[in-house]
Amino acid sequence: MSDARPILFFDSGVGGLSVLGATRALLPQAPFVYVADSAGFPYGTKTEAEIAARVPALLGRLAERYRPRLIVIACNTASTIALGAVRGALDLPVVGTVPAIKPAAQTSKTRAIGVLGTDATVRQPYVDDLAARFAADCVVLRHGSAELVALAEAELRGHVAAPERYRAILAGLLDQPGGERIDVIVNACTHFPLVAGQLAAAAPRPLTFVDGSAGIARRIAHLTQGQDWPDTPGAGRAVFTGVGAEDAALRPALLRYGLCDVESL
Repeated sequence: MSDARPILFFDSGVGGLSVLGATRALLPQAPFVYVADSAGFPYGTKTEAEIAARVPALLGRLAERYRPRLIVIACNTASTIALGAVRGALDLPVVGTVPAIKPAAQTSKTRAIGVLGTDATVRQPYVDDLAARFAADCVVLRHGSAELVALAEAELRGHVAAPERYRAILAGLLDQPGGERIDVIVNACTHFPLVAGQLAAAAPRPLTFVDGSAGIARRIAHLTQGQDWPDTPGAGRAVFTGVGAEDAALRPALLRYGLCDVESL
């Protein structure tokens, strides 16, 4: 008997599409609901208390409404702050997103890595813990950029930014003491893989950019292994907690990710 329960992806905006894309490639038969908390966007400039209060309550409502088999918090900021509370509140698997410091350390030859995330993510003790556990022999530098989140959102709406803007964001990381040694950068916000090509093109030297989307997709596949799926996944659904006038510009990008139906919460 087929099981039509979807996998629900959650982010403050459209960054989680990078995780959805990797999962969809691995599980093409799975039905998806993608929720963007556009009414709460952006998370990266909010306080920990604001995120800790908002995310578990909103995901509780979403779980009741869409009855998913699994929830993916496709947002580094929300995961590092609220993942434990969400798991404690919901009786279903919840997969989080954490900065890919371990694979970055495994890749780096210079033993210097950069972590590019939101202001809220890069200041979290969780990042300190990851660096201590998996990159103890590396210099780990961090830079928070709300602007890069906005650039990624704009790119999906068809707005192309000048390379100088990406170059300036990278300079916030590479111009720090020791930054000249960095050879690998962790895209520690799910928005950033959406503009990884633009970052690489703007970089002053060859750099490797890593993120956790492929690993998250494999984790989802593992947790749903052996489960029944519909014969066809049907149209993916995009849900916005607040819809602005410009959100119509997102339709082509949503369609590329299989999200044909759009609604507001």
